[in-house]
Amino acid sequence: MLVQAILVGLVGAFGCLDYQLGTLYAFRPIVMCPLVGLVLGDLQTGLAVGASLELLFMGSISIGAYVPPNETIGGVLACAFAIQLGQGTETAIALAMPIAVLSLTIGNITDAGFSIIVDIADKCAAKGNLKGIYAAHWSMGLFGCLEYFLLCGGAFYLGSDAIQGLLDFIPTFVIDGFGVAANILPAMGFAMLGRLVLTKQLVPFYFLGFLLCSYANVPVLGVALIAIIIGIDKFDLLGLGGAQPQLSAEGDEDDDF
Repeated sequence: MLVQAILVGLVGAFGCLDYQLGTLYAFRPIVMCPLVGLVLGDLQTGLAVGASLELLFMGSISIGAYVPPNETIGGVLACAFAIQLGQGTETAIALAMPIAVLSLTIGNITDAGFSIIVDIADKCAAKGNLKGIYAAHWSMGLFGCLEYFLLCGGAFYLGSDAIQGLLDFIPTFVIDGFGVAANILPAMGFAMLGRLVLTKQLVPFYFLGFLLCSYANVPVLGVALIAIIIGIDKFDLLGLGGAQPQLSAEGDEDDDF
């Protein structure tokens, strides 16, 4: 149990470390939950829970002064408790948001102390001390990793009995209701994301994917691959567009001759 708690804590710490590595979005539930499933010996449940929670938190991003619930800790602990208790995605969804909100509250309290490190970084910047700025940056990041490690590992080690008691107390119809909500929440997550990214230029591609899935029975993976091809062509990721004018110019010169 202690070893599993340490491993779960390390997964949470890795999610926090992602911010120090350029924010590669490895902190998302779709990455964290399979890692939790891997260390707890149930990768299949980790994949299923990760996909469900990613849809739940898909539209939960920081915009302006808004700070969303902590999807990293919420996803890691919800998946860990679901696997440990032998429950499914319904239990994970029921636990994820309360844990994420509580983690956000704790994070807001501890983040208040970062202002001291920020002041130190400002003084180093005024003196041109680049190493001091690096030290301030990494000290904040490593403290965050320690915080995630203690929250994820400690909660998993101490909270399993409490979570089991809570699940036994909750009526069966409530858990079944969460199962129904699991089918609704992905639509809400996509709607929240759509409000942020859908524009007049992107709406035709959105409906193209819908039509391919609904009427052509193309699987989601096939639609994703088609989207990658369209993206490569639309944004000229292969750099072929830059070579095109040169070829036509050479052709014009040949025609002149």
